[in-house]
Amino acid sequence: MSEWPDATTFAQRWADAVVARSDSPFLTFEAPDGAVTDWTYGAFDRVVARMATALANHGVGPGATVHLALTNSPTFIAAWIATVRLGGRIVPSDPMGRTAEFEDHIERTEPVVGFASRDRLDAYRPAAGDIAVIETDEADAEFAWLPDEAFTDWPTPALIDTAAIMFTSGTTGRPKGVVISQANYAFAGKTMAEAAELTTADRHIVVLPMFHANAQYYSFASAIWAGASVALMHTFSASGFLPQAARHGATCASLFAAPLRMILARGERVEGVELRHCWFAQNISDEQYATVTDWFGCRPRQLYGMTETIPAVLTDRADDPRPDSMGFVTAGCEVEIHDANGHSVPVGEVGEIVVRGTPGTTLFTEYLDDPDTTAASFRGAWFRTGDRASVDADGRFFFDGRRSDVLKVAGENVSTVEVEAVLTAHPGVLEASVVGAPDPVRDEVPVAFVVANDPASPPTVDELLDWCSARLGKAKQPRDITLLDELPRTSVGKIRKFLLKEEVS
Repeated sequence: MSEWPDATTFAQRWADAVVARSDSPFLTFEAPDGAVTDWTYGAFDRVVARMATALANHGVGPGATVHLALTNSPTFIAAWIATVRLGGRIVPSDPMGRTAEFEDHIERTEPVVGFASRDRLDAYRPAAGDIAVIETDEADAEFAWLPDEAFTDWPTPALIDTAAIMFTSGTTGRPKGVVISQANYAFAGKTMAEAAELTTADRHIVVLPMFHANAQYYSFASAIWAGASVALMHTFSASGFLPQAARHGATCASLFAAPLRMILARGERVEGVELRHCWFAQNISDEQYATVTDWFGCRPRQLYGMTETIPAVLTDRADDPRPDSMGFVTAGCEVEIHDANGHSVPVGEVGEIVVRGTPGTTLFTEYLDDPDTTAASFRGAWFRTGDRASVDADGRFFFDGRRSDVLKVAGENVSTVEVEAVLTAHPGVLEASVVGAPDPVRDEVPVAFVVANDPASPPTVDELLDWCSARLGKAKQPRDITLLDELPRTSVGKIRKFLLKEEVS
């Protein structure tokens, strides 16, 4: 796919949505104290215009950078849209980050202004240096601090203009700055809206953090594209998710496997939940899937995507989703499985997931100030994800881990994903993570970290080892299993495997 025929900017898509849906619901925000505030598209656009005046007063215009260290809040959404409409770019950071993380992002992107919570200034101020800092109350829904004057002299950003720099989660090393264009956001919105068959009657519930691509691409951008609405929660609550979905009339959601397991562990079935659709990433067990389906009232659909791929390039279909599969190639995307030489692999064989598109339009533009890494991430026109999968004769994709998730045990390839799937199938296991440990004879061996379904009555290590030995070949059986209260995670729930590897190394 070399061109996207409907190419438009995210700024223009927002402006079009405001014209078409001015009096229709756009945003509902539930604050930490339970207070709820609603805005129509037109009402929130007026907030955006006032925010743009405040930003312009700090020098934000085409090409300028705005740093955001904010939790889910109306201020984040208003600053994001205003910056994009002004032709600037946002740099969202984990708001719970440390000074060194903020400093790294700020030094690499040179913002003219930053947003931070008044409650976390001790970590943010030392990193901000000389840039202006707008101190915010993330629960604020009044915006009394904004200028009354609405910005009107909007520029016209180009498709390729940078709209965001998003730093990868850093599960395996130093984060890379992924450059996202105006067209990228619009393409994500269009593709994900069509994949979910969004209509103006739909409402996303958003509990994943806004600094992450999932909430921006799959929820907000798709809602804006379709003229749908969003219910934004200030944070994720496993016990509160289903009551919130019922309370706000949510029809759509997007989650990872980890939050789903947390909901199963701490939540319960709630009357009035009317979800018709839910995306999720990463596998869950058949038993967990059955319970989630019962509680949600819909059959969740797995997807696969990265910050770099823009939309989810693989999405399961609504008519027959499977909890163990990433589904099929999303309409408008191109995905193949290649071997080490860049050739397509036969049906059923494992290889690397590669994605073809146009950088800056249907794929990310580049890695920030890193042309060597950008070039190395492509083989010809194909972006190399580093993730492994197979595809069956029907075109259905099955995840097999990252390149780093394949262990060499005495010369035999062992997928940690397969071992994790066996462990999580045990009735006493909530989740598991497997990494490689050095071994003087076999080079490396799998070791497992397990979280019990019931911490008060966990399975024994011997029981779990016996379970694995009955289901896995010798090379795949964990040498050791450690029971943990919880696995180390990024803020969006991805397991920080490099921390587990440090434990075993």
